[in-house]
Amino acid sequence: MTQLQSFAALGDSFTEGVGDPAADGGGCRGWADRFAEHLAAREPRLRYANLAIRGKLLTEVLDEQVPPAVEMGADLVSIAAGGNDLLRPSTDPDDLAVTLETAVVALTKVGSTVMVFTGFDPKAFPVLRLIRGKSAVLTMHVREIAARYHCLITDLWTMRILTDRRLWTPDRLHLTPDGHRRVALLACEVAGLAPGADWRAPLQVTAPTSGFVGQAATWAAARWNDVEWVFEHAAPYLSRRLHGVSSGDGVVPKRPELTALQPVAARPVLRSPSLAGLSQPTRR
Repeated sequence: MTQLQSFAALGDSFTEGVGDPAADGGGCRGWADRFAEHLAAREPRLRYANLAIRGKLLTEVLDEQVPPAVEMGADLVSIAAGGNDLLRPSTDPDDLAVTLETAVVALTKVGSTVMVFTGFDPKAFPVLRLIRGKSAVLTMHVREIAARYHCLITDLWTMRILTDRRLWTPDRLHLTPDGHRRVALLACEVAGLAPGADWRAPLQVTAPTSGFVGQAATWAAARWNDVEWVFEHAAPYLSRRLHGVSSGDGVVPKRPELTALQPVAARPVLRSPSLAGLSQPTRR
C-alpha cells in the first residue's frame, strides 16, 4: 500500500473547526486538524492544508478553494459544505448536488481521493428541523456522488450520537470539541485507520429530573433556551444575510499550503473507498 502523504481539507466553519478552540487560545482546531493528527501518527511526513473558511457557500468553495486544491494535488481531499446554503429558503438541494459533483470531478481528475460528507440530521433542534427535508435530499445526492466517483463518505446523517444537544455549541450550528473529536474518529474509520477510540462511546448520563414540577421546570428551561437562541444567534445571522455580510468576510485559511503537520501559529480573525490499496495518484 502506498502511504498517504498529503491531505487538504475544504469547506466552511465545520472544517475550519469553529466550536473547537485551539489549545493556545488562538484560532480553531476542529475535526480536520484532529483527523490529520491521526494520519500523521501513521505517516510523520504528512503534509496538511486547510482552506476552509466559516460562512462559505458551496459555490464559493468550488470557486475559491477547489482550484488551489487541484494545484496541490493532495493524495486525499475532503470537502464538506452546503450547510450554509440549506439555511437559505430558496436553496434547491438538487442544484447543490450539481455544484458538489463539479468539485468532485475536478479533484478526482488530478488523482486525488475525495472524502465527502453528508449533513447531520437536524431533528434535535426545533427551528433547524425545518430544513430536515432538504438536508435529507442533499444527503441522498452525496451518497450517489460518492458511489459514482469512488469517494470516501463520512456519513454524519447516520451518526445518531450527533442528535445529542450536548455535542453542539449554544448556536446549534457548530460542534463542541467532543463533537469534532467524534467526527474525526468517524473519518478515521472511513479511511481505514484504527484511532484507538470509538466515536460511538456514549456521553456521560445525567440524572433525569423527577416529578411533575421538575419536568415542567426542565421543559420551561428548554423553551427559554430556544428564545435565547433566536435573539442571540438566529437574529444576528438573519441580519447578516439581509445586509449581504458573511461571518467569513476577511477571514483567511489557517493552513493555505500543504505543509508538515505541526502546531499552527495563532492567526487573528480578520474582518473587512478506504485508503487501503490507494495507489500513488498521477500529478498534473
